[in-house]
Amino acid sequence: MVRLKDMQWTKWSGLLLLTLSVFTTRAQVAGGRYAMEFLRLPNSPHITALGGINVANPDKDISFAGQNPALMRPGLHNQLGVNQNFYYSGISVSNLLYGYHAKNINTSFAFGVQYINYGTFTQTDNIGNEYGTFRATDYNINLTASRSYREHWRYGATLKWANSSLFDKNASAILADVGVSYYDTASLWNIGIVAKNIGFMVNKYNNTIPAEPLPLDVQIGISKRFKHLPLRLITTVHNLYQWDIRYNNPDDIEAGNLFGNVDTTDNRSYFGDKLMRHFIFGAEITLAKRLTITAAYNYQRRAEMLIKDKPALAGFSFGAGLYLNKFQIHYARSNFSIAGAYNEFGINLQLNRMFNVNKLAGWKDTYQDWE
Repeated sequence: MVRLKDMQWTKWSGLLLLTLSVFTTRAQVAGGRYAMEFLRLPNSPHITALGGINVANPDKDISFAGQNPALMRPGLHNQLGVNQNFYYSGISVSNLLYGYHAKNINTSFAFGVQYINYGTFTQTDNIGNEYGTFRATDYNINLTASRSYREHWRYGATLKWANSSLFDKNASAILADVGVSYYDTASLWNIGIVAKNIGFMVNKYNNTIPAEPLPLDVQIGISKRFKHLPLRLITTVHNLYQWDIRYNNPDDIEAGNLFGNVDTTDNRSYFGDKLMRHFIFGAEITLAKRLTITAAYNYQRRAEMLIKDKPALAGFSFGAGLYLNKFQIHYARSNFSIAGAYNEFGINLQLNRMFNVNKLAGWKDTYQDWE
């Protein structure tokens, strides 16, 4: 049973996060208006399969610590996650995340690197003369620390250094994620709250204009696993700081008058559509305790990317995970539109079970997950 003090702590911490976000991001518009947009990309196939965002999954997968720092814990000690995303147009997205628990200070740490290689481009002038080639890359380096609070709570923070190099333009930023997680091992509920990408630009792409805004987001997730059914249901709510994240598509206005002229006014409120664009729904089924099948539906992605005549599987994502004693293998396929899907692969290695190292402090330590 949740104690009254825990409930009050939840209420006030959530209120604080939402209030800070509203006041610091009131003028921002979601989507395509930020520097360092690559920070929104999922950091593993498991995250991709769950719709691209997940802050409340207590699964023993190190990649979730990259979504919510409070999910880093002793049970992820010495786990290394290596993930490769074969993105569109030959773009390569690589992610690495390693977890370590320091028992002498009762703190769990994670170190991560994200690297995006956009490939090689031909440099030309405005009439097509070629002057060689150039490359474009983005990366971020991050460090996470997390601690427990009472019986069911964890809190954590991630400090990030992000850099973007696009032809002759470079930019960098310092950012932080702050998260809280509540997990009840008896009822198998998990709740996660996280504020992402709080920070400032250190170097701008163009020093003659004001600094570009960063892709701040506030997210809440809830997951429930059933005791007598190998099923976990997950709901994630994103962009909590801004109610209307709907793209006003002119094609949605189809009304015409008696003379065939199109009426460009639209007085509909779109309340339901605006509400649903904040939601991602996911589900995981575990088979024989080793194989997990994952599927998710991202409403905003489908609403923005589908073609009316051929909606296909836009907004849907799927994945599978194989859990063995020494490592995990994950795969995901995400559909943005009829133009095609992308594939992502990853492997998580339990290093202290794979390599017998005696000299490193704490290397052989093992911890029960969510103890």
